[in-house]
Amino acid sequence: MGAGNIGILSTGSYLPKNEVGNEEVAERVGVTAEWIERKTQIRSRRYAAEHEATSDLAVRAGERALTQAGLTAQQIDYIIVSTSTGDFPQPPTSYLVQHGLGAYGAACFDVNVVCSGFVYALSLAHSLVTVRPHARVLVIGADVYSRILDFTDRRTAILFADGAGAAVVGAVPKPYGIIATDLSSRGDAHHLIRVEAGGSRRPASAATLAAGDHFFRMDGRGVRDFVAEHVPPALLALADRAGVDIGAVDHFVPHQANGVMLADVVERAGLTAARTHRTLIRYGNVGSASVPVALDEANRTGALSPGDLVLLAGFGGGMSIGASLLTWGAHA
Repeated sequence: MGAGNIGILSTGSYLPKNEVGNEEVAERVGVTAEWIERKTQIRSRRYAAEHEATSDLAVRAGERALTQAGLTAQQIDYIIVSTSTGDFPQPPTSYLVQHGLGAYGAACFDVNVVCSGFVYALSLAHSLVTVRPHARVLVIGADVYSRILDFTDRRTAILFADGAGAAVVGAVPKPYGIIATDLSSRGDAHHLIRVEAGGSRRPASAATLAAGDHFFRMDGRGVRDFVAEHVPPALLALADRAGVDIGAVDHFVPHQANGVMLADVVERAGLTAARTHRTLIRYGNVGSASVPVALDEANRTGALSPGDLVLLAGFGGGMSIGASLLTWGAHA
């Protein structure tokens, strides 16, 4: 199947200390804790402390990935931060992360592909190391959704939470590393997931604040239909292009959107033989951090062994899909 020689050297994650159970959320949104778990499989989630912003979570996750890799911040050549909830409209959140880490030799930039962003950033990191083979790239997915949730909207408030996950990407010996990646975008479905105000089209005003237009909005049914129609075929096409039987995948590490939705994706894509890693039960949907947080947990608990075939999959706002197939192993 022709594995590449660029892969993930290490992982790290950070979840805020403030644990929020279904009972607390249920009381705020007017449902029961049982209803939340039945609809989503989520039991608890983490919310950032008052003093914590997206960059703070990202720095902590990045530090843990660097420690596992045995690298200092000065040895990082690039920092890519995937987020749709940056600290500010500008400067880029990656520059705040660079400053927090002291990684002043790194070139930095953000990507915003919402919940697919980590896989998109991983693809960019692969390209950067292809051009500069000795480079090391710190890729971080981080989001603080608790700050943009409308707790009168039970469809979204029960799902989203805060967290950060990271990976160091660099050269690895064959046969380990990234085999293939596929990215796809469907702007005709951009309306399904959105924050309607705060940008150049509808800048912040007393009217947008009064209307609640700075809150996160989602058409849940539309998202479910999009995922069911487009994600399984995308995963099957990626495996086919890589010359891999989807049934040979050992580990499926998906975006932690909703437990019921994930079960449907697994069934439709023929991934029932793989071990699907689910962190949403304890952490909820942490946006762009979902895939790297789940990957870090799988890595640190010893679930992944050298040579295992791992499929990463992000999907979400845009609408977007990002999937990457890799052979695990050869950590720094």
